[in-house]
Amino acid sequence: MRLPPIAAVISAFALAGGVSVIAARTAVAVVEDVSASEVRAALAAQGYDWASVQADGLQVVIEGAAPTEAIRFRAMSAAGGVVDASRVIDNMRVVEAETPPPPDFAVEILRNDSGVSLIGLIPAGTDRAALIAEMERAADGLPVTDLLDVADHPVPEHWASALRYAGRALQTLPHSKLSVRPGRVRVEAISESPEAQRKLESELARLKPDTVRLALRISAPRPVITPFTARFVIDEDGARFDACSADTTEAQAAIIAAAEAAGASGEIDCILGLGVPSDEWGEAVSRAIAALADIGGGSVTFSDADVSLVAAQGTDAAAFDRVAAQLETELPDFFALEAVLPEAPEARPEGAPEFNAVLAEDGALRLSGRLPDQLASTTVENFARARFGGDGLAVATRVTDGLPGDWSVRVLTGLDALSLLSEGRLAVGPDNVAVSGLTGRKSAAADIAGLMAEKLGQGAKFDIDVSYREELDPIAGLPSPEECLRQIAFVTADTKITFDAGSASITAEARPVIDDIAEIVRRCPELEIEVAGYTDSQGRDEMNLELSQERADAVVEALRRARVPVAGFTAVGYGEADPIADNGTSAGREANRRIEFRLSGAQAATEDGTEDEAATEDGTEDEAETEAGAEADGEADTEAETGTDDDTAAGPQPMEKPGTGPRARPSDEEDE
Repeated sequence: MRLPPIAAVISAFALAGGVSVIAARTAVAVVEDVSASEVRAALAAQGYDWASVQADGLQVVIEGAAPTEAIRFRAMSAAGGVVDASRVIDNMRVVEAETPPPPDFAVEILRNDSGVSLIGLIPAGTDRAALIAEMERAADGLPVTDLLDVADHPVPEHWASALRYAGRALQTLPHSKLSVRPGRVRVEAISESPEAQRKLESELARLKPDTVRLALRISAPRPVITPFTARFVIDEDGARFDACSADTTEAQAAIIAAAEAAGASGEIDCILGLGVPSDEWGEAVSRAIAALADIGGGSVTFSDADVSLVAAQGTDAAAFDRVAAQLETELPDFFALEAVLPEAPEARPEGAPEFNAVLAEDGALRLSGRLPDQLASTTVENFARARFGGDGLAVATRVTDGLPGDWSVRVLTGLDALSLLSEGRLAVGPDNVAVSGLTGRKSAAADIAGLMAEKLGQGAKFDIDVSYREELDPIAGLPSPEECLRQIAFVTADTKITFDAGSASITAEARPVIDDIAEIVRRCPELEIEVAGYTDSQGRDEMNLELSQERADAVVEALRRARVPVAGFTAVGYGEADPIADNGTSAGREANRRIEFRLSGAQAATEDGTEDEAATEDGTEDEAETEAGAEADGEADTEAETGTDDDTAAGPQPMEKPGTGPRARPSDEEDE
C-alpha cells in the first residue's frame, strides 16, 4: 500500500532530522575529545599533572589546585595555545601558601679600639634606640655603627634578655665579638693574661640570666714560665704532677700520656707556656717519667735544662744505676741529669735542727726553730713581714751553730712558697723542705715546684702537698651583684639607717650598719647600686624631696669615707613617694622614713629581664628576690626595713644630684 505523498514527506524529514542529530552529536564528541586530549597533552608537557581537563562542547574547562598563582596563569596560557583562549574556562584554585618560618634573628656585635659595630637582623618590636644607647654606654665614647636590618615578625622568646646580657657583657670586653640569638650568646674575646681570662669567665658566668645559654671562648697569651718546670712524683699516695709545663699541644699530650702510663689518674693539668729551654722538652719529660716508673718510686724534676732524678728510699741500687744510665743516654744533649739514690735513713738524733712556719687561716704567721746567726734571724723576720705583714707575726726562733750552709736559703725559699697559700705549714729539716696547705690559686703547686727547683738546685729533696679550694679563690669566690644585695638586705633587716631629726646626719646608732654594708661592698667589685632616700608625708613635697636626696647623699658619702669604691653608686631622693605603710599613723610614718638599696644600670636591667621573663613564661618569681623581702615592678630592692613599694606610684619626681653634705631642715616640718 502506497503512503500518501504528505506522509512520505514527513517521514523523509524525520529521517533527515534524526540523521542530523546523530551526526551533530558525533561531531561534538569528536571535537570535545580532540580538544580535551590536545589541552591535556599540552599541560602534561609543562609538568602540570595536577590539572584535570574536561570538554563541554567547544568550551574546555580546566580544574585542579595550582601550587601558585603564577603556575595557574601559565596553565591557562598553555591551554590557550591549543584552543582559542576564549573557549578555556578557568576553574582552578591556588593552594594556600604555608606561613613562612620566622627569620633567623641574630646580631653580631664587634668591638675594638675603633668602636662598636652591630650587624644582623632584629624583630620590629625591638627597642632599637635603647639597644644603640646601651652599646654607646659600653663603647665608652667610641663610635657605634648601626648596620641592623628589621623584620616585621613577633619578638622571639628570650630575645630581649639575650640582648641585655650582651650589652652588659660588652662593657667588660674591650676586644671581642658577641653573637646574639634568642636565648643564646656566644662570646669570643681576647684577655691580657690568664688571670684576666679567669676573671672575665667568672664575671660573665655570674652575670648570665637563667634564660640565656652562654658559650665562652676567651683567649689569653700564654704565660712566660720561668723557670720552665715539670715535677712528677710517685710515692705511697700514687703518681701525680706537682708541676707540669709544655710548649706545644703535642708535647702536652705526650707528657700526659707518659704520666698516665706511669699510673697518674684523674684530670691532669699541664700548662702551655712560653720560655721552653729546648724544642725537645716534651720528649725529655716523657722519657724521664717513664724512667721514674721503671724505678718504682721517687721524683723527677725539670728546671729549665736541669734534670733531677731522686729515687725513693730503699730502691735497689743496681736497678737505679741501670735506669739512670739509660735515661742519661736517652735525654737530648741539652739536658743535664743528676741522679740521686738516697741512703738508708738514719735515726734522727734528738734535737735535730728544724725550722717551722705555720700560716693560720686569719693570716697570722708563727715562726719557730733554728737559724744560723743573728743576721739570718733578722733577714728571715724582715722577709716574713714583707710577705705576710707584721700584724699577726709571732717569732720564736733561736740562733744555733752547726746548721747546714744552705739553711738560710732553704728557709727563705720555704717562706716564699708558703706565701702562695691561704693557710699552711712549712717544715725545713737537714735533708728536706716540706710545704703543705690550702690555696685559692690553681697554679700554686706548680709555682712552688718551680720556685723550689730554681732556688734549691739539682738533687734537692722537697715535698709539696697543696690543695686548691674554690672558696679561697679571690676571683671564683666573688659574689654576684644579687648575692651582695641579699647580704645588704640581711644587715639592714633588723637595724635601719637612721638620721638626726630633720637633718641628713647619720646617727651614731646607725654607724655599725654602715660599717657592715661597707664590708659587703668591698667584696663586690664593680657594683652598681642606687641608694634611694624616702621620707614620710609630713611637710611640703619640695622639702621632703630635698631632705631625701641629702640623706641618700649622706649614706654614699659615709661609704666613701669607709674607703669603699662607690664609683657605681647613685644617690636618689624620692621624697614621700612610694609609701610602704600608712602615713596616718606614727608607726607608718616611721616605716616610710627609710633608705633603700637596689641594683641600678645594666645590673638592674639584666635582673629585670630575667624576672620578667620568668614570671611570664614559667609563672614563678625570682627566689632570691623573695628572700631579700622586696619586689618593685621587676626591680630587686633591698630596703632598710621589711616591706614592698611600687615605683610607679604617684608622687614627686626623684631628685638626683651629687652629695653636698647634710643640711638642716626647718624644725616645723620635721619628719623625725
